[in-house]
Amino acid sequence: MSQTISIIMPAYGAKGTIRAAVASLLAQTHTDWTLLLVSDDGVDYEAELGRAGLADSRIRPMASPYHRSGASRARNSALDVVSTPYAAILDADDRLQPRKLEMALKGLEAAPIVSTALTAMTPDFTPLRTVGTGPDRLLTAGAHKWINLSMDSMIVWDTRVCDGRYDPALPNMTDLDFLMRLYRTAPASYHLGTPLHDYVKLGTSMSNGEGVTERMVRAKTMLLDALGRGDYPMADPRGAEGIAAFLTVSIEAERSYEAALAERPGLLFEDHLEPLLKAASTAWA
Repeated sequence: MSQTISIIMPAYGAKGTIRAAVASLLAQTHTDWTLLLVSDDGVDYEAELGRAGLADSRIRPMASPYHRSGASRARNSALDVVSTPYAAILDADDRLQPRKLEMALKGLEAAPIVSTALTAMTPDFTPLRTVGTGPDRLLTAGAHKWINLSMDSMIVWDTRVCDGRYDPALPNMTDLDFLMRLYRTAPASYHLGTPLHDYVKLGTSMSNGEGVTERMVRAKTMLLDALGRGDYPMADPRGAEGIAAFLTVSIEAERSYEAALAERPGLLFEDHLEPLLKAASTAWA
């Protein structure tokens, strides 16, 4: 049987997390999928899954083109061989809720990109907060980030309408860069306001680890500059404007996060960013 959707999963140092990620895929109500599992560290993850009782004929093991090539190159190697009409990203430390693929594929009837609300979690899957909850709705490219203010790898897209590759040169924000490339031919996306994706926040992203602020500011500034140069043409005529407005507020939030975290230990970046977005403008949300 020909699969409908390819799930792209890069794996590096993922022995401790990949079982939960793949188990969540095996539990999907939509079963017509193939997993492109890209090992970027030389580990035989197919064998690891087999030992855990998670072997499945729908899992297609791959090796990244270079050892330790990075998530962007590993994802690109999978994107180069996708032959299904739809594709999605699942990182090896995240999980899908059981109806994620079913609901996303229905959403693709309304737009060629579907995003979903998420639950941010600790590495042991203790919930921290949700992001992007609310009604299901169409979002223009310009409005997307004002709702999906955290992470952009939860998308499912129609490969016949949208195409893109990840930029290995970006230090961070590669998911937003990729999404903006898909928006070149997609004037809008459909957002599912039910949390259908469990996103694991690593310790550095919860505690503003050393160098994190500098890397994030640099990456966001690079994207903002690229938008200003017109490097991301979009089908939505105001798409670049809306994303640039979001990035401007987000860079401000990065620079003030350390002081806010000192005042409120354990403060999530999303909880710091969200009120700044609300104060900036409601024109995009």
